[in-house]
Amino acid sequence: MIKNYFLLIFIVGSCQVFSQEIYVNAGKNYTKYIYTNALPQSSSKLQSGTGNSYEVGIIKPDENEHFSYGLGISLNEYNAIGGTSASSYRWDTQYLGAAAKIYYSFLPDSKNIDFLLNCGLNGSTIIYGKQQIDGTYFDLVYQKEFSGIWIGASAAVQVKYHIESFGYLSLDYSVIQNLNISNTTKEKLSFSTHQISFGFHFPIN
Repeated sequence: MIKNYFLLIFIVGSCQVFSQEIYVNAGKNYTKYIYTNALPQSSSKLQSGTGNSYEVGIIKPDENEHFSYGLGISLNEYNAIGGTSASSYRWDTQYLGAAAKIYYSFLPDSKNIDFLLNCGLNGSTIIYGKQQIDGTYFDLVYQKEFSGIWIGASAAVQVKYHIESFGYLSLDYSVIQNLNISNTTKEKLSFSTHQISFGFHFPIN
């Protein structure tokens, strides 16, 4: 974890050299897990869970004023709940990841407000995970269904509002689909997430 914090500080400190904009986002994840076993059969007992989302990164404009490119580091909580009338359980997880995104601006010349679409790919890995079953906790970090490398594809709509002498405020709605590409067992997990986030953007001249 300490190494991850140093990496984050290095990237943010380098933004003044390599980027035109620094952004910081925070929001909520609404996650639906899909579990299949060796049969295969999908579990209907899992329900959507909520968690927090944090991301910091850099955005650099393209020569075409409608396009820009971003790189970021994220920390996401992807949680779920489930059970039956006789037993209940929940998953609480945190994933550290890196993302690359392409932005398309509809109003690049606007002085006050802009509407954007973005799509991206991210890679992440679990750094914390607990399963609670009727008051008993189990570690998920080393379970193959949760550990390893997850790849996610995202699509989002964004509204940015300019504030003089400050930068921009943004509101994002994203849909993310994650798959574990390193799990070779017969028990498979994937999950989809609807994310709502609020952001601060600071232009660098």
